Amino acid sequence: MKLYSKDFHLNSETIGLIYGFLGVVGFSLTLPATRAAVSDLDPLFVGLGRGIVAAILAAFTLWITHQPIPSKQQLWSLLVVGLGVVLGFPVLSAWAMQQVPAAHGAVVLGLLPLATAIAGVLRAGDRPDFTFWMASIVGSATVVGFGIISGAGQLQPADLALLGSVIAAAFGYAEGGRLAKVLGGWQVISWALVILAPFEVLPTIFVVLKEGLIASPIAWLGFAYVSIFSQFIAFFAWYHGMAMGGVARVGQIQLLQPFLTLLASAILLGETLEPIAIGTACLVVASVAAGKKASIKRAEDV
Repeated sequence: MKLYSKDFHLNSETIGLIYGFLGVVGFSLTLPATRAAVSDLDPLFVGLGRGIVAAILAAFTLWITHQPIPSKQQLWSLLVVGLGVVLGFPVLSAWAMQQVPAAHGAVVLGLLPLATAIAGVLRAGDRPDFTFWMASIVGSATVVGFGIISGAGQLQPADLALLGSVIAAAFGYAEGGRLAKVLGGWQVISWALVILAPFEVLPTIFVVLKEGLIASPIAWLGFAYVSIFSQFIAFFAWYHGMAMGGVARVGQIQLLQPFLTLLASAILLGETLEPIAIGTACLVVASVAAGKKASIKRAEDV
């Protein structure tokens, strides 16, 4: 389905935001699914094993489409992507989800868009204006405040792991979004997964031999979700969106992720959608809209 027609045209930034939203939809169940997986499975197995499963899918996809080997410079960038979104975020967030409820992940989700914008400045050359930064700070503060008020809890030692996962993901997103303009969105995550896979195999085997693989169907379902969707398919749209709309701007769509998670919980699990969640979501949408109108100079514009 085309996102434009003869009489209706969307600019590249708007199309990028649409793709970014599709990626966030895929990411929205990551923390609950991880929480389900680590209820029975070792967090290191979940954090590394999801990358191995996704790497198998990625290798097959690269093979059947006959993708050329990336250049040496691109391989270094892919290593940064892999360290951020294949190793850093999965392992740290999996460990944290064994220590705190998934709702506590609102701290991660609240800070990640702002961290991504900062990483976009450092790695992708984005130059947002003052309005953008204000909208990003307000949106991030709103989500974090919602997480605390709604019962996400007070700061705990696991928050250090969550903060580390935010930093890792932010730089992995920024580097991947920058590289996707050259390689393509799905190629970036696929190559990053394949490059990091050899470093994941031995630790994963060690954990399996030590802890075993006995787990409930719900735990395996959670593991399957984070392996196939969170670690692979969702990145197709996410990196493509960043390549089109810019790292900083598209990164702000992540502010909607906690509320998509709540909406999914209401639909799939019958949980009550509280008025405070709806009101906060409206404020977040307003901050995203304000960020959309702000000026951002991208590397190719400077």
